[in-house]
Amino acid sequence: MKKEKLKELIELEKQAELGGGKEAIEEQHKLGKLTAEERIDVLFDKGSFVEMDMFAQHQCYDFGMEKKRPFRDAVITGYGEIGGRTVFAYAQDATVMGGSVGFTHAQKVARLKKMSRDMKAPVIALLDSGGGRIQEGSGAYSLIFYEDIITSGIVPQISAVVGNCAGGGVYSPALTDFIIMVEGTSQMFIAGPRVIKEATGEEISKQELGGAEPHSRISGVCDFVTKNDQECLEAVRKLLSYMPSSYLEKPPRINTGDDSNRCEESLAKIVPDDTRSPFDMRKIILKAVDNGEFLEVKKNFAGNIITGFARFGGYSVGIVANQPMVYAGCIDCDASDKAARFYRTCDCFNIPIITLADVPGYLPGVKEEHKGIIRHGAKMLYAYTEATVPKITCVIRKAYGGAFAAMGSKAMGADVVLAWPSTEMAIMGPEAAVSVLYRKEIEKAEDKEQFTKQKIQEYREKFSSPYFYASRQQIDIIIKPQETRAYLIKMLEMLRDKVEVREGRKHGNTPY
Repeated sequence: MKKEKLKELIELEKQAELGGGKEAIEEQHKLGKLTAEERIDVLFDKGSFVEMDMFAQHQCYDFGMEKKRPFRDAVITGYGEIGGRTVFAYAQDATVMGGSVGFTHAQKVARLKKMSRDMKAPVIALLDSGGGRIQEGSGAYSLIFYEDIITSGIVPQISAVVGNCAGGGVYSPALTDFIIMVEGTSQMFIAGPRVIKEATGEEISKQELGGAEPHSRISGVCDFVTKNDQECLEAVRKLLSYMPSSYLEKPPRINTGDDSNRCEESLAKIVPDDTRSPFDMRKIILKAVDNGEFLEVKKNFAGNIITGFARFGGYSVGIVANQPMVYAGCIDCDASDKAARFYRTCDCFNIPIITLADVPGYLPGVKEEHKGIIRHGAKMLYAYTEATVPKITCVIRKAYGGAFAAMGSKAMGADVVLAWPSTEMAIMGPEAAVSVLYRKEIEKAEDKEQFTKQKIQEYREKFSSPYFYASRQQIDIIIKPQETRAYLIKMLEMLRDKVEVREGRKHGNTPY
């Protein structure tokens, strides 16, 4: 081979790797952001990334674009290893034409998505783009949307929004399994502040409109918030560790070094004697899981329900738990959406579902009814029953009515229902039940308060007792709180080879 040819290749590679040039790279750093190259280096195991289509260029020759045809077309695509496993990724380069998406850019991404499906390996999107490239007209994003949808449920798709993501481009991350954002530098919106001001007269900053704060707390679009690019990319790696490479595999089991038979005596002291007093369900989760490690999903959204990943005996699990500290653990519209989405994600990728229940009901009120708690609540019921992975429920305290069905009752398809002795199960709380059942007697009683208290206690002891429901086989095992961890691991061991075959159909009609 002639030395000139080799020299030419090396020079062209350097040109591609330089992106938009030194000044553009410095500007990226001033904004507190890594470059696309740097993000790839941090994300993948050292030296494992293989770039594809480095020399791809756009094919637009209008509006002076023939004079600007950078290699890569503002996106790096390729594959490598994360934790020793093959993973595909693309990183938009904001230093090149603002990271804008044209047809070549979109074709590179679409091809990568297809390869991830064929190879049954996860795909990561590192998004930092000014949006669609107007010089090339519309249609480029549709190529990506199609592949996002076809890939859904086949391999994990994680979107890290590490810069701007605006206009139609926001629908690509919304179609993936998880979205991670960075405080202060990430932003997502359909229409930016300038457009909103012209259309409605409202004035708002980019971060107030579409930053990590509003999307993690209000819209629920964002699953994880990180402080900087480095932390964001580390979060991607950690999230992947709980997931299999595709729907054809189970999540990797890891030796965490935590004793499977470990008893946690402090669990018996967490739940107050007063059934109306709140407690922090996170304390139970952290005490029970391996090494107290819990990766919470949508932590800042719908705080009345907790979702996230953990391990029990090295097994990766998805946890859904009521949070009595917020709305007494009642389920509202947002909590329903959050839990339903998480149930389905776990089911896609063979991750067992563990629910920890302390739920007094769906949140009552005109606002929730008008917001659509009927259809939102139905999503949660549908998603739980639709899941065929191992499903274990542990009732910590209250399990009332239809809300308990959404948390995984026996009738809704739970494989095993465990319960603490503090459990109260009923169609409604004892107070409400007594007011209905003994309305006439209460009216006639000389001491109405004392009579009511007596009947509430009788109802609680007889009809709300876990032993009553165990006698009806709606509870499988009543356990000591300190043995919760050991029992959950035993159930996971028993259910690890579960196979559930459903009636054939095109697909069910999920409530929306």
